[in-house]
Amino acid sequence: MRTEAVLAGLDPEQRTAVTAPAGPVCILAGAGTGKTRAITHRIAYRTLTGEVSPRHILAVTFTARAAAEMRSRLTELGAAGVQARTFHAAALRQVRYFAPRLLEGRAMPELLESKARVVGLAAARAGVRADRTGARDLASEIEWAKSSLVEPGEYAVAAKKALREPPFEPDKVAEVFAAYESLKRRQGVIDFEDMLRAAVWGIEEHPDVAEQIRSQYRHFVVDEYQDVNPLQQRLLEAWLGGRDDLTVVGDASQTIYSFTGATSSYLIDFPRQRRDAVVIRLVRDYRSTPQVVGLANAVIRQARGNEARLRLELVGQRPPGAEPELKIFPDEAGEAVAVARRCRDLIAAGTPASEIAVLFRTNAQSEAYEKALAEAEVPYVVRGAERFFERPEIRQAMIAMRAAVRSIPGETPLVQAVVEALAATGWQREQPPPGGAAREQWEALAAIVALAEEYARAPVLEPIGQAGAVQRDVTLAEFNDELARRAEQQHAPTMAGVTLASLHSAKGLEWDAVFLVGLADGTLPTMYAKTPEQLEEERRLLYVGVTRARQWLWLSYGQSRSPGGRARRPCRFLPQLERNSPTERAGDRSRKPDRRRSQVSSCRVCGATLLAGADRKLGRCPTCPSDLDEDLFARLQQWRSATAGELKVPAYVVFTDATLVAMAERRPSSPAELLAIAGIGPRKLGQYGDSVFALVAGASAEEVARKNFG
Repeated sequence: MRTEAVLAGLDPEQRTAVTAPAGPVCILAGAGTGKTRAITHRIAYRTLTGEVSPRHILAVTFTARAAAEMRSRLTELGAAGVQARTFHAAALRQVRYFAPRLLEGRAMPELLESKARVVGLAAARAGVRADRTGARDLASEIEWAKSSLVEPGEYAVAAKKALREPPFEPDKVAEVFAAYESLKRRQGVIDFEDMLRAAVWGIEEHPDVAEQIRSQYRHFVVDEYQDVNPLQQRLLEAWLGGRDDLTVVGDASQTIYSFTGATSSYLIDFPRQRRDAVVIRLVRDYRSTPQVVGLANAVIRQARGNEARLRLELVGQRPPGAEPELKIFPDEAGEAVAVARRCRDLIAAGTPASEIAVLFRTNAQSEAYEKALAEAEVPYVVRGAERFFERPEIRQAMIAMRAAVRSIPGETPLVQAVVEALAATGWQREQPPPGGAAREQWEALAAIVALAEEYARAPVLEPIGQAGAVQRDVTLAEFNDELARRAEQQHAPTMAGVTLASLHSAKGLEWDAVFLVGLADGTLPTMYAKTPEQLEEERRLLYVGVTRARQWLWLSYGQSRSPGGRARRPCRFLPQLERNSPTERAGDRSRKPDRRRSQVSSCRVCGATLLAGADRKLGRCPTCPSDLDEDLFARLQQWRSATAGELKVPAYVVFTDATLVAMAERRPSSPAELLAIAGIGPRKLGQYGDSVFALVAGASAEEVARKNFG
């Protein structure tokens, strides 16, 4: 009876996954298709039928949160006692247990929580000048190497083969790597990769340890299998010891951590490596509306490369919802203000702030949204990163700019003064550095320069007695005051609020309403993505972002970074934006210019570029508030009916319903204003212009009809 309860409510594919026989099973689970439900019910089903004992199962996840959720669900299903842990937690538990035997009585080395301090010492020993950011990047590079089973002497060749962009010369990184390993041994400490290696070594080199572990764990489940790295796979193979009772779950289209050493190749090759593997595809999406699912499919359908071999065409299971909104703004500042306004409207309409997320490619993009949300009095939380003005490099930059007020001549143009001040911190405008942490720091300081460019375009009016005022440029001191004001405003404590997060940190999460912002080439995909593999990972990042939305999805970008800046193309991975963009694909000479496409109009409420014909006619987005003059609309309808009757034509021949709504909202009082409504040309102006102007001025439909037809 309990097994029937476990199977109840499963769709056919989930049921197949749950009841699959022992042996290698590969569950390809698309976003929102219930993968956690499938694997927990599979574990519970096997334990409740007596096929396996809970204590003989090891379920491996990638986050402690996911492991806790799995344990909770298994307990509810009656399968308490199953070990659900991360790779690191499982390895640590085993290494600690067997340490007395493996170390022959010696104490187990202390575990390093962070590599940065020891890496910094190793860099100094190797003659590499690395600040805190450089040490973080070196630590990341060493972590990639160790996760990829690369030794110090092999690093330079392996890094070149993997197209790595190390923070220093590869040979220097290798020297730091070797010094780091030596320092750890001298200090009697190990890092997380050492712990995984120790677990592998304990099993591979000690038959008694291997026998005990393999007798304990006989059935394995691995979640997020597309994110496994070579070291983790080596440990998994050691646990298995040639056995094949393994269930893996993953989605190649959500492979977004290859820069850390993760690879989807184990998921992709699973059926080939295990010839008798059962492969089940979960494609019924229970998370998102069919409209969101349709866009997700459109994004990933164009994917190329190895991961594309396993892409899944999702099928939405929820009731229909709103179409994703595609917005183009003149600049990023306008985009941020519009996003904040819409967040405020959603909250006012009943959507909890905690069910709204603003997702972007890099953490440096958060500042504009922190500012806009704060000014709109919308609470927010920043996930996976510090708030912009709390970042160490921004604090250091603000100190440097305050000091520069005394050393840089007052007449120096603002942007030049800011660039000179930041140069004192080591920042160089034209030289983005290699290394993830250093590049993120560089982009954060570049955001300060972009703010200066925006601020410099708003000159100060200086009063001159009673004669009026004269314009003058903004000074560095005034800009510093503006930054201090923003920092104070954005440091206000908040409770639950709108989530601001990078696309990487949004993985595994979901919200009712999602804003995907900054969707411009150069930002997404990032300008640093150069190879086909890197570009495909950027596409998958967008796919992950789209599939975070349950009900409502907004996609947008600013045509320039700041007012008056260089125009940018929309994200190449969004076919809808590319097709409707007012900007032609650069360098494409094969297409004749479309005059209609070049006539770009903007929403008079939020400023977004209007893409649909009906929206251009209204002059606003369909979701922006209407300012319809209902009395005027009624008089326009009466006049149209009378006019159509006299001319013996259908009413829509005079004006369509959408045109009447546009006129009742926009209330044109001049030929130019009437012609600005899409679909009205000189002929309609000549035929009906005077009548429309009279109705807008307050005349009744009867008065206008009598004047026209007697």
